[in-house]
Amino acid sequence: MAKIDVVDLKGKKVGTLELADEVFGGINEDLLWEAVKHYRASQRAGTHATKNKKLVSGAGKKLWKQKGTGRARVGSIRSPLWRHGGTVHGPQPHSYDYQFPKKKLFGALRSALAAKLADGKLTVVESFELEAAKTKTFRKALDTLGVAKTALLVDGNGNRNLELSARNVAGVELVAGNRVHPYHLLRYETAVFSRPALEKLQDSLKASAPKRKAEVA
Repeated sequence: MAKIDVVDLKGKKVGTLELADEVFGGINEDLLWEAVKHYRASQRAGTHATKNKKLVSGAGKKLWKQKGTGRARVGSIRSPLWRHGGTVHGPQPHSYDYQFPKKKLFGALRSALAAKLADGKLTVVESFELEAAKTKTFRKALDTLGVAKTALLVDGNGNRNLELSARNVAGVELVAGNRVHPYHLLRYETAVFSRPALEKLQDSLKASAPKRKAEVA
């Protein structure tokens, strides 16, 4: 079972945390791809639309009689064959979201965490307790933790000082531990978890992990 150092916001080591092999044991790139595809599809607005024959402007009067003119028959000025006519089989508003099994989502989350650990981009702090909501002070704390570019902060709910301090820091996103998604972990270079948030997430993912078959002697 692997271990990771737990530090405070000043970068000083204050302990260690054991990482479960069921959660950090392997990386499934196919599951990660599926999870990211599903997440991005669910974020699409799906509001694009074209006007069909009944929506474009124009009267419904028949332009000329059916026979005897020598011209092709036509029933409406709104015909799709005409300029300014309706569009046939054009896109209409709809949702791009689709069902994604929870087992796959949990598996992708385990893979994303394992990938962050393997890359050395997973940081665990004892807590995100801040004395005051000051963006400048919090930015210095991130620099101390080695956050050079983008970062995902994962903590529990109700930490108002952290929310106010992090919301104006460029390239930083704060999410609750029960709402973290594989897409979040892959999008940001560094993932910074509070110890309680990672412990709770690890317990949930460990419980949902497939049971390994006993080794045959």
